[in-house]
Amino acid sequence: MTGFATYEPDAGGRPAAPVSLRPATRGDVEAILRIELAAGRSAGSVGSAEGYRRAIADPDRCVLVAVLEGAEGPAVAGWAKTHHHLDVADPAPAGHYLAGITVDPAWRRRGIATALTDARLQWIGARSDEAFYVVNVQNRASIELHTRWGFTEVLRAPRLTGVEFEGGVGLLLRAFLDGGGGLQG
Repeated sequence: MTGFATYEPDAGGRPAAPVSLRPATRGDVEAILRIELAAGRSAGSVGSAEGYRRAIADPDRCVLVAVLEGAEGPAVAGWAKTHHHLDVADPAPAGHYLAGITVDPAWRRRGIATALTDARLQWIGARSDEAFYVVNVQNRASIELHTRWGFTEVLRAPRLTGVEFEGGVGLLLRAFLDGGGGLQG
């Protein structure tokens, strides 16, 4: 299993989830790990708890969680992060990248990934006039999601930002921002 969301272009959305976004804290790491496993990622491919804690503590990265308010209290339904690549040893350029997003499968197609991506692009837009994103060419749901922000293909390679792609092909995409996280015309 790839852990990618199923590509269903005609499925339509379900009613929007009543979520709020906030910066992730160290206390969210267990929920992030739970979501990764629920999404079908193998334990060996899921990042380490310490790696997530380092990302959360890094002021040059944005790590967010989407929180549902329910009868049993708040619950994390999704999470996302950015990465600021300064030195890369492959064809990908240095810059700010959308670096990961996972929504609990029970809450997919409810606007959570869109909200998390909007927020990350606003964060990047306050720091840069462009955002990058790398993805496995097989992850059609993610590629389709990102077209709404104007991401276009820059190149294909078997390795980008240090990631070796299952199936051998990764895509590097870029969107130009207006400095406030909005897209340029």
